Amino acid sequence: MYKITLEHIMHSYEDKEVLQDFSFSFEQGKRTCLLGPSGCGKTTVLRLVAGLEKPAKGVIKISETVVSENGAILIPPHQRKIGFVFQDLALWPHFTVYDNIAFGLKENKEKNVKGKVAELLDLFGISDKAPKYPHQLSGGQKQMVAIARSLAMQPEILLMDEPLANIDAHLKERILQHMKDIQRQQQFTMLYVTHDQKEAMNTGDYIVVMNAGKIEAAGSKEEISHSSSRFVRSFIKT
Repeated sequence: MYKITLEHIMHSYEDKEVLQDFSFSFEQGKRTCLLGPSGCGKTTVLRLVAGLEKPAKGVIKISETVVSENGAILIPPHQRKIGFVFQDLALWPHFTVYDNIAFGLKENKEKNVKGKVAELLDLFGISDKAPKYPHQLSGGQKQMVAIARSLAMQPEILLMDEPLANIDAHLKERILQHMKDIQRQQQFTMLYVTHDQKEAMNTGDYIVVMNAGKIEAAGSKEEISHSSSRFVRSFIKT
């Protein structure tokens, strides 16, 4: 289980400032949801933690190890023991659904690859899609494969950016429950980005509400619902 700490992070894309003196510690072994409107910097936080972006200023630590600092990436993404599901999914197009999921298990030297893949396929209700290729799947099915693959890798940290955006409400609720159950069992640290407040409240142990690159409020859903922030009171529908 790894704690993630961001200290005084500043980050911009060209001339647009995205994060402004952003500091927060994400508790190890917990599910934290980053909630806020589009463009508030949620995805940027994930990309910085993953090592796909480097902060212009500030420090990022995983446990007590500094992984990025003031424009330098000190620990590359593949050494951070991080799994991620981003909006572009990044499934391997030349791999079948089975092989996409099995890849992570083989990386972890899992002996019972077939059994574990079958378990994940069944969990997400896509057992019949095992021989299919990504281009033969719907958007929702691709998302489920991406989530299953990330869980198969047994990460210490799992980053998820709107992972259920294209999945209908009934199926979304079932998948969320499965994800929470797996997270509780494996105790990995999970950061989950969404603009859907109901999804955030149902998913996170903690909620971080962001606006314009800053944290407006952070805490349990009960604490968030009683926040004194004017933005949070207008953004959160009770």
